[in-house]
Amino acid sequence: MIEKPKTAKDRIILALDTDNLKEARDLVRELKDYVGYFKIGLPLIVNYGFEAFRLLEELGAKCYYDCKFHDIPHTVQKACISLVKNNIDFFNVHIQGGSKMTSAVVRASKAAAKSMGVNPPTILGVTLLSSFGQRTLTTELCVDKNIEDYVLQLARVAKDSGLDGVVASADETKRIRQAFKDEEGAENFIILCPATRPTWASVNDQVRVDTPRDAILAGADFMVVGRPITTADDRIGAAKLIIDEIESTIEEKTAV
Repeated sequence: MIEKPKTAKDRIILALDTDNLKEARDLVRELKDYVGYFKIGLPLIVNYGFEAFRLLEELGAKCYYDCKFHDIPHTVQKACISLVKNNIDFFNVHIQGGSKMTSAVVRASKAAAKSMGVNPPTILGVTLLSSFGQRTLTTELCVDKNIEDYVLQLARVAKDSGLDGVVASADETKRIRQAFKDEEGAENFIILCPATRPTWASVNDQVRVDTPRDAILAGADFMVVGRPITTADDRIGAAKLIIDEIESTIEEKTAV
């Protein structure tokens, strides 16, 4: 399992939401000293496959694979074993795949890591996509719960299945931390905020959006930041602004 972040920089996961490997390489070279991880998702994987992971390895950068696997248990097991064999030690799956799927993923990934003599991967469970709002949940998915209750239930499935943490918004993070606070292993449970936007950035196509300050005060360990940094005129300057906001919020939280 990966270590919890020790510095403000380590908390930032930069989304490489590009389908161009050269552009990804340029971003990693420029920003690897200002973020903790780089998120690889569908655009790069569909175009370049494992070459995208090798790029990060070559440049000495750390990877978070946003694969969001959601399929029958056997299929997802096989996919996760392949990730472990290819040194991908931080990735996610959809909790909505059900407890049979998530439990199978944990067992298979740990067994693969043990057979290779490496540390088991860190696997997070995706609760609800950040582009979803209450209307989508209620009218399209026919889920008769408010979002925070629904996400808390999914987080429970994740924890009981042995996943290392979840992907959830700041408001949901507060609920999860409160609900799990007295349980064994609660201090090691990882929560990642997926759609983090500083106040000076556009929300784009996200619905449930949080600022870096929101994420830290709620108890999140990591936050994914994309376009506020990658499309900025001064990308390093934008990253530094977010680092400053995280550091000042940690100081504020510690002082309380």
